[in-house]
Amino acid sequence: QGPFSCRACRKSFPLQRMLTRHLKCHNIQKRHRCPCCAKGFNDTFDLKRHMRTHTGIRPYKCPACDKSFTQRCSLESHLRKIHGVLQSYAYRQRRSKIYVCEDCGFTSPSADTYTLHVLEAHPSNPMLSKHLRKRMAGVLRGEMGGFLHPGPCYL
Repeated sequence: QGPFSCRACRKSFPLQRMLTRHLKCHNIQKRHRCPCCAKGFNDTFDLKRHMRTHTGIRPYKCPACDKSFTQRCSLESHLRKIHGVLQSYAYRQRRSKIYVCEDCGFTSPSADTYTLHVLEAHPSNPMLSKHLRKRMAGVLRGEMGGFLHPGPCYL
């Protein structure tokens, strides 16, 4: 189905980056270990997603009932199977992103609102400085609008 094939299992992908990510699953050595159960993962995203099974954080809420999920795909599957709601996206259309506080489960569609939440609720969070540095770098490069406020930026 795609021009990029895995030599180990013959699975094919339409994009090189998808094949590159897939190749990690064949690595015996798992670089990222869960501190709760010692399960190993090949990248930090998978570990972060797995950690929600231990923390109980379920940021994806069903709008039709009181169920919530750790992953967006689980919510979409639930909506389809239980409520008959089919989510359809155009090819390469990006779904709306939510920012999730992994400390308490707070969610926001806005990076600025998420950052303000972390500043106020979890000021000692080590991810805060990483997130702020990333946002500030984008502002300085002119890639983003205002930083935490809509007005002009005087740096």
